[in-house]
Amino acid sequence: MARKVKIPNEVKKRHSRSNILRPEGIKHKRRFYLIVCEGEKTEPNYFRSLKEALPKGVVEVCDFEIIGTGHNTKSLVTKAMAIRTELEGQRNRPIDKLWVVFDRDSFTRQSFNAAIGTCTVNRPKVDCAWTNEAFELWYLLHFHFYNTAISRDQYQKLIEKNFQANGLIGYKYTKNSTEMFALLEKYGDRGGAISFADKLGAMYAGQSHYSEQNPCTMVHKLVEELFGLEKTVLAEGNDNIS
Repeated sequence: MARKVKIPNEVKKRHSRSNILRPEGIKHKRRFYLIVCEGEKTEPNYFRSLKEALPKGVVEVCDFEIIGTGHNTKSLVTKAMAIRTELEGQRNRPIDKLWVVFDRDSFTRQSFNAAIGTCTVNRPKVDCAWTNEAFELWYLLHFHFYNTAISRDQYQKLIEKNFQANGLIGYKYTKNSTEMFALLEKYGDRGGAISFADKLGAMYAGQSHYSEQNPCTMVHKLVEELFGLEKTVLAEGNDNIS
């Protein structure tokens, strides 16, 4: 049985929502984010924990709906668009951003490329945080740059090795963990992961055969956007001072 890792108190405090200080009289346009994941637990758990780490001021003016569907291939994108339409009807206003999150390992080469292609041509836009081969690549990039193909069965051992080397003795990876975001923030380097992901993407610049881009991930684009919402909120506030 895998040992349950207890999140240190200082980590919990580190991820408590900080306040965004706003002058009185500022009005913000409320934003709605929909994140639809292929996996039912791993990816949704990560992004739900990330949401809890966002500054309080962001959460006050942004709504987040994070859904794990269990769908794969192009049906995931179709399902995501259907969810968007349903939520827009319920809220009586547009969803500002729809992101889909999925891995190559659950798709055939053809359907993986087709799913990404559907996102790029769809209107209204669907943003795509895909990974080749598995979402766990994003975890690994918090520790090192990997530029050679990684098979599914290698991810667990590499994740465990990296955490243990960084001080989490005896760590055993649990795929659907609700603690992964906090652990990565404690023992890894999110900024480094974003830089490494950008570097991987640059290696395949101009290539449209996404299934052959291994390893590669676009998860960092969604992570960057979410953590960049603080600046967006402040900028919009400065534009709407009454």
